[in-house]
Amino acid sequence: MFQSRPEQFNDAKAIDVSIIMPCLNETQSLSHCIANARLALDLIEQQYGLGGEIVIADNGSTDGSQALAESLGARVVDVPSRGYGAALIGGCTGAYGRYLLMGDCDGSYNFTEGVAMIGKLEDGWSVCMGSRFKGGIAPGAMPWKNRWIGNPALTGILNLFFRTGISDAHCGLRAIRKEAFHALRLSGSGMEFASEMVIKAALLKLPMTEVPATLSPDLREREPHLRPWRDGWRHLRYLFMLSPTWVFGVPALAALGSGLAIMALALLHLAGIGPDLVGASWILVGAMLACLGHMGGLMAVAAHLFGVREGYRRPRNWLLRLRGLINLETLLISGGLMITGAIAGLVATGFYWSASSFAALPSTLPVALAGTLGVIGMQNAFGAFLLAIIGGNEADFLKNADAVHAERATPPIPTLSVPALQGHTA
Repeated sequence: MFQSRPEQFNDAKAIDVSIIMPCLNETQSLSHCIANARLALDLIEQQYGLGGEIVIADNGSTDGSQALAESLGARVVDVPSRGYGAALIGGCTGAYGRYLLMGDCDGSYNFTEGVAMIGKLEDGWSVCMGSRFKGGIAPGAMPWKNRWIGNPALTGILNLFFRTGISDAHCGLRAIRKEAFHALRLSGSGMEFASEMVIKAALLKLPMTEVPATLSPDLREREPHLRPWRDGWRHLRYLFMLSPTWVFGVPALAALGSGLAIMALALLHLAGIGPDLVGASWILVGAMLACLGHMGGLMAVAAHLFGVREGYRRPRNWLLRLRGLINLETLLISGGLMITGAIAGLVATGFYWSASSFAALPSTLPVALAGTLGVIGMQNAFGAFLLAIIGGNEADFLKNADAVHAERATPPIPTLSVPALQGHTA
């Protein structure tokens, strides 16, 4: 994925802090950024006694950025995979430091504000974010639609879904422990990398905090790489991709609840209890909603189990408590019983229909109930094998969820050593 150029440092073990900057044709701002990063490293050494390096994660520059960076004492890591996230992942992977401080290479961030972030990591936090809304945004540094619409909306949705408590999830100035970076198993190649880091840190319950950061107008004369609408959508879709509860679970509950309510009202009327509030058309809608809700629930469990297997999500406690009841065999048995019940219901309805000289049935409810039961039974059977495959081709696919998560989320997730979390925990 990346290739490190001959570095300026002979002893990688002496490096505690790596300042990583993604770079794509940044000769206009590179000298300023490297000088600013060097000042930050001097302050870090004075305050914490930590040595450091500057890593330029080059994404294929053609303007001589690589040679300029090396001439200024930085180490260049070539990252062939294009994209903001790909560059940062490559740079962080190739960095020598146990603490990683990231910032854009356009002069918009002040790396000396990252000194406090390194202090937070020294205190035991795993991730420290910068907050531009707490530190300040200079006039002209951020387009109005990003400042007042895009960032607040995306950060609000992120906090609704994942409860991070972070006020600015997309700040480019951030710090993370190297072992935590590996544990997150980051993969976002574009601007969605910013959301991915915060989301996965929250999912793994890494201790996360933030400090104020300022944003200044960048030093480049060309247009920025950020494309607000395209990258905003990439962020938004990533939020849903990593939240099976909201993309599958919540709609599933709403659909299943509505469908069952419609069917229950129709059943009560058929039994002579209550008025006829739903007709034949609504009975079909209720059957459809019930089937969709059940399917959505299975997809939510499957997506959650996939995240556990990949190591970026911890298994939910309620799911672990049910692992003795949720396995391939129990789902197949329940599905088989539902299918049998559906067939029996259809056969009984057929006998009733023939005894009535094949006249139109007085209600579509019996057929709808039987059909719904049969579809849900088949979905149970299909879902059982899907979950078993995602669970590692194991019939008891939840049995080793904790062990698999611990194995894949390596190196071990650090624990916080400060007395109490300071208001921003995942």
